[in-house]
Amino acid sequence: MPVPPSISEAELEAHLSGICFKTGPPRRIGVEIELLVHDAHNPRCPVPPDRMRQAARALRAQPLHSCLTFEPGGQLELSSLPADSLTACVEAVAADLARVRPVLRELGLGLAGHGHNPWHPPRRVLTAPRYNAMEAYFDRHGPAGRSMMCGTASVQVCVDAGHEEPGPLGLGRRWLLAHLLGAVLAAAFANSPLAEGRPTGYRTTRQAIWTQIDPGRTLAPPQDAEPRTAWARYALDAPVMCVRSQDGPWDAPEGLTFREWIRTGLPRPVTREDLDYHVTTLFPPVRPRGHLELRMIDAQPGPDGWIVPLAVTAALFDDPEAAEFAYRTVKPLAETAGLRPAPENPLWRTAARDGLTDPELGAAAVACFAAAQEALPRLGAAPGIRAAVAEFTERYVARGRCPADDQLDALPAADAAGGPDPAGGGPGTAAEGRLIRGKDSL
Repeated sequence: MPVPPSISEAELEAHLSGICFKTGPPRRIGVEIELLVHDAHNPRCPVPPDRMRQAARALRAQPLHSCLTFEPGGQLELSSLPADSLTACVEAVAADLARVRPVLRELGLGLAGHGHNPWHPPRRVLTAPRYNAMEAYFDRHGPAGRSMMCGTASVQVCVDAGHEEPGPLGLGRRWLLAHLLGAVLAAAFANSPLAEGRPTGYRTTRQAIWTQIDPGRTLAPPQDAEPRTAWARYALDAPVMCVRSQDGPWDAPEGLTFREWIRTGLPRPVTREDLDYHVTTLFPPVRPRGHLELRMIDAQPGPDGWIVPLAVTAALFDDPEAAEFAYRTVKPLAETAGLRPAPENPLWRTAARDGLTDPELGAAAVACFAAAQEALPRLGAAPGIRAAVAEFTERYVARGRCPADDQLDALPAADAAGGPDPAGGGPGTAAEGRLIRGKDSL
């Protein structure tokens, strides 16, 4: 017999609206940087779990400003504190990376910025209950979930939700901008064309993988509704991935949505904390967490590559003139996107496959990067930040290229015809059939 809910559906919807969109004048910026940890002498050789644990212990002893964590495949993540300016954010994270890299170097390890591991199949090294349940859940839908968990890395830019009222910096405008500009950012910063050393057919394989994961938790909410309403409906209708337990696995009943869990009270009554945790298992391209978390940008090459997507995104969201220009530039892309939500719609699929070689995305990127460059001095960006954006713009955007094109150009001709597709079902054979399941924890 169903157990009466301990908290009502309406209360939980109100809770979501309260915590997920905190409006006000945009004034803070943040970034989460994921990087692949590799053997410094042989990146193609997977790093054993014992070396990863050693690295984790050494790094956690460092006095870092950012929160340091590890993803299931051993990817290192630095999550900045909210900063009051772009320059302050860059300086804090750069200082943390300057502490992290020498520690890893002493252990014979390095960091690399790739949106998808180009060397070997995904391999899980974390065995926390969350990741056990996540792997079991994703395995019901195919191999792409494991690839996302263990083989991908990104630069996630966090901007404030914006004003309550309409306008260039208003919540409604910023929500829509994020979902259209997001395709331009994904294309411009595409940096994951390879799997196991061979092309997958995409410039951002990471983004292609996202289209093959459970759509109930990875597609964007409908864009034709008020953001709070759309997000609350989306979150409650999403399947439950984890039911946390003190003394057992966290696996959830197959097909159970959070709304059904509230209504039935099974497998146990829902708590507000369950909803808060459930939201952390949703992975749309733009995730509201009080602020807006833009999740579509691949990890970037070079020690400071992450600075450019952070700076460009901050400029196009937080400078009123640039925000208005960017919105007018990308608004026509809605026609290309059509009715399907990101990242499954034609606009986002083209971004993943073609990058800035697509004329429409290329033209939008040229216009938006120019607006960002004009806005950065108004935001007080340091000269080094402005120079990095200018160099990236000249090297890539002005030429209709992205970092993935450098990797493709460097391939021997024999390898350029296409290889395994970690998302499954694309060029070549699926690399997922050879996944190694780790047994150790950091």
